[in-house]
Amino acid sequence: MTETVAAPPVRTARTARPAAAKRPEGQWALGEREPLNSNEEFKAVEDPLLVRERIEKVYSREGFASIDPDDLRGRMRWWGLYTQRKPGIDGGKTGSLAPEELEDEHFMMRVRSDGGTLDAAQLRAIADISMRFARNTADVTDRQNIQLHWVRIEDVPAIWRRLEEVGLSTTEACGDCPRVIVGSPVAGVGADEVLDATPAVREIAARYVGDPSLSNLPRKYKSAVSWLPDIPYEINDLAFLGAVHPEHGPGFGMWVGGGLSTVPILAQHVGVWVPLDEVPDVWVAVARLFRDYGYRRLRGRARLKFLVADWGVEKFRRVLEEEYLGRPLLDGPAPSLPPAPIDHIGVHPQRDGLSYVGAAPVAGRLSGTKLAALADLAERHGSGRVRLTPYQKLLVLDVADPEPLIADLAEIGLQARPSPWRRNTMACTGIEYCKLAIVETKERAATLVAELEKRLAGEDVGAGLTINVNGCPNSCARTQVADIGLKGQLVADEDGRQVEGFQVHLGGSLSLSSDQEGGFGKKLRGLKTTAADLPDYVERLTRAYLTGRTNPSEPFTSWVARCDESALQ
Repeated sequence: MTETVAAPPVRTARTARPAAAKRPEGQWALGEREPLNSNEEFKAVEDPLLVRERIEKVYSREGFASIDPDDLRGRMRWWGLYTQRKPGIDGGKTGSLAPEELEDEHFMMRVRSDGGTLDAAQLRAIADISMRFARNTADVTDRQNIQLHWVRIEDVPAIWRRLEEVGLSTTEACGDCPRVIVGSPVAGVGADEVLDATPAVREIAARYVGDPSLSNLPRKYKSAVSWLPDIPYEINDLAFLGAVHPEHGPGFGMWVGGGLSTVPILAQHVGVWVPLDEVPDVWVAVARLFRDYGYRRLRGRARLKFLVADWGVEKFRRVLEEEYLGRPLLDGPAPSLPPAPIDHIGVHPQRDGLSYVGAAPVAGRLSGTKLAALADLAERHGSGRVRLTPYQKLLVLDVADPEPLIADLAEIGLQARPSPWRRNTMACTGIEYCKLAIVETKERAATLVAELEKRLAGEDVGAGLTINVNGCPNSCARTQVADIGLKGQLVADEDGRQVEGFQVHLGGSLSLSSDQEGGFGKKLRGLKTTAADLPDYVERLTRAYLTGRTNPSEPFTSWVARCDESALQ
């Protein structure tokens, strides 16, 4: 009997719409169901989750050329797949070439790790996939995913089978759907944690990842659930952070409407308190509200942050309670923040008397070989449990004797006692693989770290300065909230030639401690550097800060806010 697989769905033409005084935003709750852009059109034709069958039964057998364009550049994202950039195309052509000219016949694949939790078997599975199918690539992202490259469509079904054998998936790792749920990397083991959020993270992932009722959101839906403020909660669409209610005890405060990209907005505290067992219900209520009221006309305004900014948190809360929860939420206080930001690098006590050890790759760059070695070390020195952080770092849990592990980690290039520069530098994927990028980032970050370690080795920079390197304006590595944020663009060198470089943002931060207030870095007119001059610029800026700060504990953000702009050049 011949097996029949559904052909790619066919778009129909848009229905003509008479002119109206106010242009609709595509809000389903207001009856605006007509697709208003090409992304909304392909989602309306078919649930993107259904593309998996075609990938397994058609495209993996017939090859890259057989893939329907709407699947290739649209629906396949729902299964963690993006085409990667064709090698050799410089950043000046990023915005001028058509997608088919930019893309290679290989894919980036993103593996979900909700809460950043992995065990040795899962690490070995990803390592095996990396070495067999992804040219030994593996990067840890700042959302606790593992990202692979050079994946062929012919190998995707085998990769999925291998991941699913160990309880992993790529389901909705990309696309207009619920992305990975960020969580504390020490959930359940941290000595300072009062309430473990892991049950909520697991329940949300089990109930709602892959749910067809949430697979057509206006844009991506980024969320976080953590007791500790060791995650960037202010830049998520929705975040729950530990808070103690004066009558009901430990639970979670709630923030909505955060996000960066080209229009950065910090999330707002809603003023409610949610008990642990109600977090999944509130999470899905917010997702449904976003689905129904979110803007769908312009992709640039389709994030939840724009709806919250227009409505305000009072209206957002009222609609959430009345239309989606059917009950009021309890008023509650904001969490108490620690005196200093939480840093998990190095050796730290667990609540059970064991320790966890945090180590830093350079800008999140790993490999299949390193992941396999890490799995061995996690079993040899601990229980096999590993956590990924939302700062491109990793932790080995349940360690009785940390020093042998620290030495073994160093042997594979993972430092548990890194320099401040390695500890605090992040980078996005960049032009090496990303079709949106304008400049190279990962190797640039590695070179910068090495230069600063050499040039500033004897300087007291305390905990160090955060340096976030981005290949384009989309801020995947959080340009605006770093001490030094670097946004990739082409700039003129001293001879007037267009070369790779960065626009500089200075003094950004998030509210991760009691003395920090979230805010975006200064973007001074004309403050740019070529990529070649980047180490010189950061060294010069750092020395100006060390000389000009009022005392060794003055934060970089405070110095930037008060110093003369000439010192920032």
